[in-house]
Amino acid sequence: MAGIVVVGAQWGDEGKGKIVDLLTAQVSAIVRFQGGNNAGHTLVVGGAKTVLHLIPSGILHPGKLCLIGNGVVLDPFVFCQELDSLAASGVDVSPSRLRVSRKAHIIMEYHRLLDAAREAFKSGADKIGTTGRGIGPCYEDKAARVGIRAADLADEALLRRKIEKALVEKNALLTGLYGQDAVDAEAVWQRLVPVARRIVPYLDDVSEQVAAALPQGVLFEGAQGTHLDIDHGTYPFVTSSNTVAGNAAAGAGCAPAALSRIIGIVKAYTTRVGAGPFPTELTDTVGDLLQARGQEFGATTGRRRRCGWLDAVVLRESVRVNGLTEIALTKLDVLSGIDPLRIAVAYRAGGREVAYPPQGENALATVEPVYETLPGWREDIAGCRSFAELPLAAQNYVRRIEALAGIPVRLIAVGPDREQTITVA
Repeated sequence: MAGIVVVGAQWGDEGKGKIVDLLTAQVSAIVRFQGGNNAGHTLVVGGAKTVLHLIPSGILHPGKLCLIGNGVVLDPFVFCQELDSLAASGVDVSPSRLRVSRKAHIIMEYHRLLDAAREAFKSGADKIGTTGRGIGPCYEDKAARVGIRAADLADEALLRRKIEKALVEKNALLTGLYGQDAVDAEAVWQRLVPVARRIVPYLDDVSEQVAAALPQGVLFEGAQGTHLDIDHGTYPFVTSSNTVAGNAAAGAGCAPAALSRIIGIVKAYTTRVGAGPFPTELTDTVGDLLQARGQEFGATTGRRRRCGWLDAVVLRESVRVNGLTEIALTKLDVLSGIDPLRIAVAYRAGGREVAYPPQGENALATVEPVYETLPGWREDIAGCRSFAELPLAAQNYVRRIEALAGIPVRLIAVGPDREQTITVA
């Protein structure tokens, strides 16, 4: 076996956690390769819900190795909170089955303060809807080559020096531009040291672990969605990392040739959290129904998700930039009782019809969706366990998605629980 990559094909919140949880049985190791605790992956097993922000979604499967790659930015306090929460539920989170790359960068408390101060400083349309978790400022320090890496947690004297050095610039920004109080380096260090000591036993060469596990299969777990990618998303309303499948190799420390199966997670409709263009957004009763029935609240922020019709234009782009080999379709059950259904199959932009998103600054805010109408179904499909059991209209909806995307749908989620899934031959 080799690598299976799971990425979101929309604006995040597609249901990646459930699909990773399902696929974990096929592999020996699961690795997160980018993002931080701005992600929220929800798992429902036997009716019990678990929300993970940093630890890979395969952690609920005993005996599976879970890895946090070098491309992740790690909040040490959130990591320890997840350890404690999972341990309290009886999950084994010992270093024997959970490892953190020594090369992963650490989110510091001053990163969170800067993130919040910047967003508060902006006004109106300039706000990007950041989660305020310090993700962007941490990636900035990484690119500026002044970041604190997980390996530094094992050297407390070095950690102290790097905090002092970082705060020269951070405090100048916080006090001089944003009107905030200065951050005390000693206090930051004192708060971090006990947490650092807890994390040090988890540190490892994750690249080596991935290489050793590849013959038995490795699942690469992405966070957010393709259209939040820093390069390929709806810039500037994007996250601070590359969310596309190509980053799985760089963010986990393996060769691209290891990535053989690339699964795009697609919600049966479209949602988005925070600011940014959303061509198929519904601000009517149908949008409210999707939001309520789909329980569309962000797993990380609790913010209400904006809802709209399925957008095949953004899906088509996701297929192109990720090289998707198949689709896992989630929340198909939410559409039951909505008739008719619509899918955006193209955009009108600049006086012509286009099949892919235009690439200018915030260009998606000016397009007009071209819709195709399909009949809906009224049956409750939550109990369906085969494709043949789905109503004909639901089958046709899935087949139309396949035709528009140009790749097959292999998994269909008809409810939140692990068991509420259809495998399509």
